[in-house]
Amino acid sequence: MSVTETVLNAVTALFVNFDAEAAAELMKPDYIQHNPSVPTGAAPLLGFLPALKESGLTATPHRILTEGDLVVLHATYHNAQAFGAESLVAFDVFRVEDGKLAEHWDNLQAAVPADQTASGRSMTDGATEVTDLHKTAQNKTLVTNFIDAVLYGKAPETITDYITPDNYAQHNPLVADGLDGLSAALQAMADAGTPMSYKETHIVVAEGNFVFAASEGYLGDQHTAFFDLFRVEDDKIVEHWDTLSPIPTEFAHENGKF
Repeated sequence: MSVTETVLNAVTALFVNFDAEAAAELMKPDYIQHNPSVPTGAAPLLGFLPALKESGLTATPHRILTEGDLVVLHATYHNAQAFGAESLVAFDVFRVEDGKLAEHWDNLQAAVPADQTASGRSMTDGATEVTDLHKTAQNKTLVTNFIDAVLYGKAPETITDYITPDNYAQHNPLVADGLDGLSAALQAMADAGTPMSYKETHIVVAEGNFVFAASEGYLGDQHTAFFDLFRVEDDKIVEHWDTLSPIPTEFAHENGKF
């Protein structure tokens, strides 16, 4: 079984079938958990499955990408009040070891309908097909350099080296399409006293035309996790999805957010 198949089978067992026995076969007992609210280890999550089933939780996958032993799943969870909202958009990152889930990171944000977003796009629609596998390394370098130069603020004036001004589809609910939309949103954040700043990127996963990055930084003075997914086409970033979530000061474990 490939690492992608392992993750899909485990997620199905956990959040579709709520089958603790099947899920346990695909999880290491010392499963390392980074979700702030869930204790580490396989047992606590498996023990939570009856309550999740009772809640009516459903999972809708949108995108999946894999690099090495890491798999990124972009999904929507409905009836997800147990995790904080009726509908949540999530990026789940799994590390697979010896054919089992060994570690998990995630970032959840309440879903915003497309008719309430600045771009008119939902947080999850858009392109889904993985293409250009031969350009995985090149696209990963492009996005990594973009994060370093633009999101870290080292050389923001170079943004058009990475994004064409009029060809940038945005799925962040507060940001309109194009570079004008991004600039306006960033200025609005600054004016509101909540400027966005990236400080460290912990995970980068690339497959073909998709590159995912998990970073931390601040919105104003709020310690925040930024999980970003970029689609690259013809050596430019043309589409972006993300979830933002505050990083709490207290965790159900000692593993931290990252």
